[in-house]
Amino acid sequence: MFGNKKAGVGPIESLIGSGTVVEGNIRFKGGLRIDGEVLGSVSVADGGAGALVVSELGRVRGPVHAHHLVVNGTIEGPVQADEVLELQPKAKILGNVRYRSLEMHPGAMIEGALAPLDSERPALKLAVSKD
Repeated sequence: MFGNKKAGVGPIESLIGSGTVVEGNIRFKGGLRIDGEVLGSVSVADGGAGALVVSELGRVRGPVHAHHLVVNGTIEGPVQADEVLELQPKAKILGNVRYRSLEMHPGAMIEGALAPLDSERPALKLAVSKD
C-alpha cells in the first residue's frame, strides 16, 4: 500500500501519521511506518517478519523489536533488529541496541551499548564505503 523505495524493506502496510500520538503497545505484521509518536513498545508479532520505519518525524518512547528496522527519527528505549538495523543520518537512539547486521550513516547517534545477536563477528557496512 505505502511503497518504500529501499530494497529489502518490503511494502509498508500500516502508517502512524504525523501529528498522531498512540499510547500503548503495538504489535504488527508486515510493514509499519511511524511518522507520529508512540508511547509504548513497538514489536513484530510472533512468527511475523516485520519491517519498521521510524521516519525523521517519528518518535518512539519504549522498547522496539523488528526484523528489519530503518530509523531516521528518535527511539527512547532498547532496540532489537533480528536481521538489519539501518540508522539514517538523523537517527537518534537512547538505549541499548542489539542487531544482526548494522548500517550506520554519518550523523546517526546512539547513546547506549551496541551488541550483536550472534557470537560471530557481525556484518558491519559503512555508509561511506564503496563496497
